Amino acid sequence: MTLNFPPGEFDAYIFDCDGTLIDSMPLHLDAWRAALAKHGFPAESFTYKMHHAFAGMPGPAIVRALNEQFGMDMPPLAVEADKLAWYLNHHHNIKGIEPVVEFAKSQKNLKPMAVASGSDAEIVKSGLEALGILDLFQTVITPVDVPHGKPAPDMFLLAASRLGVAPGRCLVFEDGHLGVEAAKAAGMPCVFIPTLEPGL
Repeated sequence: MTLNFPPGEFDAYIFDCDGTLIDSMPLHLDAWRAALAKHGFPAESFTYKMHHAFAGMPGPAIVRALNEQFGMDMPPLAVEADKLAWYLNHHHNIKGIEPVVEFAKSQKNLKPMAVASGSDAEIVKSGLEALGILDLFQTVITPVDVPHGKPAPDMFLLAASRLGVAPGRCLVFEDGHLGVEAAKAAGMPCVFIPTLEPGL
């Protein structure tokens, strides 16, 4: 993978987590399928394509979207809790996305950095700890920190504020289309991290 940087200099870097720093999207898909099946949703109906389209959206919002789309009444917080528990029981399988991780490591003590992720705070921090990179980041933003998740710009704007850097001087790293939209809404250029699709 080659990282395609936009021209210019930047004063801070903001990273999405799943699919950007951590190769955890397949594991998240398995966790969602297990949790949804527990609540009566046919697991095979939650496809990889659907999962990737939801990337960056808070878990309860995903459940509400599925309820609306499929005419179901699953409890968003309970499904999210089951998904979190399944993921944490299997998260020893995660690996880093090396080009992005190596770039972040190369910027340690040079530029302020943040993580802004739509995943549960415990998942994000445990994943970064598992890779030994949590200490690279001055702040970690998750859905509990903002009124609106991606594609709203709230996460990226809060990260810039905490880093003390103007939004337009921040460079975002994202694999999700909702995250790219959020970066644009925040007035931040973005490096898109392509995802290898394993199929459905």
